[in-house]
Amino acid sequence: MTMVEPAVVLPGASTEQRTLDLYRAHLSKGRATLAELFGSHMEVASSGAWLETSDGERFLNCGGYGVFIMGARHPIVMDAVLEQLHRHPIATRILLEPTVAEAAEALISVAPNGLERVHFALSGAEAVETGLKLARSHGKRRILATHQGYHGKTLGALSASGKEVYRKPFAPLLPDVTRVPYGDAAAVERELAAHPGEVCVIVEPVQGEGGVIIPPPDYLRQVALLCQRYKGFFILDEVQTGMGRLGHWWGADLAGVVPDVLLVGKALGGGLLPVSAALASRSAFLPFDKDPYLHTGTFSGAPILMAAVRGAIRAVKEERLVTRAMEIGHRILPEIRRIMLANCPELIVDVRGEGLLIGIELVEAGLAGELLIELFNHGVVGNHSMNGSSVVRFTPPAILSDSDINFLLEALDGATRDLVDKRARMPEGSN
Repeated sequence: MTMVEPAVVLPGASTEQRTLDLYRAHLSKGRATLAELFGSHMEVASSGAWLETSDGERFLNCGGYGVFIMGARHPIVMDAVLEQLHRHPIATRILLEPTVAEAAEALISVAPNGLERVHFALSGAEAVETGLKLARSHGKRRILATHQGYHGKTLGALSASGKEVYRKPFAPLLPDVTRVPYGDAAAVERELAAHPGEVCVIVEPVQGEGGVIIPPPDYLRQVALLCQRYKGFFILDEVQTGMGRLGHWWGADLAGVVPDVLLVGKALGGGLLPVSAALASRSAFLPFDKDPYLHTGTFSGAPILMAAVRGAIRAVKEERLVTRAMEIGHRILPEIRRIMLANCPELIVDVRGEGLLIGIELVEAGLAGELLIELFNHGVVGNHSMNGSSVVRFTPPAILSDSDINFLLEALDGATRDLVDKRARMPEGSN
């Protein structure tokens, strides 16, 4: 047996240095190196729209990849989870258990009409796997996905994801996967018509990791109709867009469609716990209805997770967070566009968004990284986009106050000015 040497951490090392050393020893050297670009800050606390680092600095959290639609540690979610924690956090899964039934009822109450069944999981990728397995159980052996689409990194979900750099190291993945341009309904029809009754179509209402790509207005409706015409199976991946992120409960509502399966995650756990789900029509869910052991997970529907789901749905309802997401999005998107055009028009391609999913596309990927660092230096956390590397994303919570909004806009103004100044000081030819 080979013994592994423990990480070398110098006595008296700071929290930051100790954490970096432990990351390099046991987690990821690359992740530690990336952290150093952001000053090696370590987040240690969070509340509402703000997070705090080990050195006492506070940052407005407009990142989190869509998790924090209700901010961090929302009191309604916290109360629900703490009550469940002290009573019965994990079930045996032998007996029936009421919290999962109540969470399913709550989720279906806000779902598009026609979706009546729920399978709970933990991660968004697990929800995708659930949807793909439901499609397979109906004989849909072919997958039709989109370029730049993102559905997760487990093998099945990765097979449908649209960036070669993430797929190539793990090939071969699932067979019979075709990708078409996002927003191109004619391309979808060609594939469905070529293989009627055999195809599972998986798309996002707005491509998040693709760089906040918004499709033509009637795209999803056309996809839904084409799936009906050619007996396809329609999966709508709302892991990032659901729970109010787009200013509607679901992108399905915005588009006026009801898929066979709708996937939800990220915000479903209330910014507190990891939970995801696949919502399905009765007919789509039929194979799982017949055999409850066909697709299972040890922690699927765990009581403490279901408490978070019920708390999250209650918080969104009681605080009108769907409406607030729409209102705040309408307020800040034009301001973000104005600031970018005023300060650095030569560096941007587009500013776009829906609700509180907002993207700034820069002329090159390196600029996106530079802007994220400058935003961080001004107290704002944003996101990069894995499949759209030149796009900086904002996914702020729907609980932003007026002062939070002003802080964000002032930080963006300062960050873009500093970015331009920094590039102007660079030696000629190094930009």
